[in-house]
Amino acid sequence: MRTTTVGSDRPDLGGSDSAGIFGVLFDRYADALHRYLARRVGDSTADDLLSETFLIALHRRHSYDPSRAAVRTWLYGIATNLIRQHVRAEIRALEIAARASGASVVDGHDSVVAERVDAQATTRRLATALTQLSAGDRDVLLLVSLAGMDSVEVAEALDIPVGTVRSRLHRVRKQLRASIREEGDHA
Repeated sequence: MRTTTVGSDRPDLGGSDSAGIFGVLFDRYADALHRYLARRVGDSTADDLLSETFLIALHRRHSYDPSRAAVRTWLYGIATNLIRQHVRAEIRALEIAARASGASVVDGHDSVVAERVDAQATTRRLATALTQLSAGDRDVLLLVSLAGMDSVEVAEALDIPVGTVRSRLHRVRKQLRASIREEGDHA
């Protein structure tokens, strides 16, 4: 059963007042979505991805099923897919640039400076460990840690079972702890 109230977390997006509903949704969720996006890809890219998230949501409003997910988690799912596409394109561009220059993608001067400060070294180790995670594992971890979602919301956003979210989160946390500990032993 589709609900029609705008105040609901599961509104009817296919109704006649979609512009009004999307205005309310933007007012309600844009700031939090932007913070999540900015933490993942930086402020300027976050602006673009936020706009694209709502544009895609507007175009796909008829496919939104309120019985499957709250509109907030649906929006985070769209945003996460856009991040994934952006990161893939960025990695491809970096690899092409590295090949063209005859260099390999390695730690540069910034990494040397970062190692001088313990907090920065830990951040680098964590970032390195994050890049080694699968996209699905990284999405689960970052939706929990950056967007503040619980396991049920992450499951809805990514359209995967809650048990999968919980097992990925457990595995990722264990893997990150071990990776950071191992990096620290070699430093």
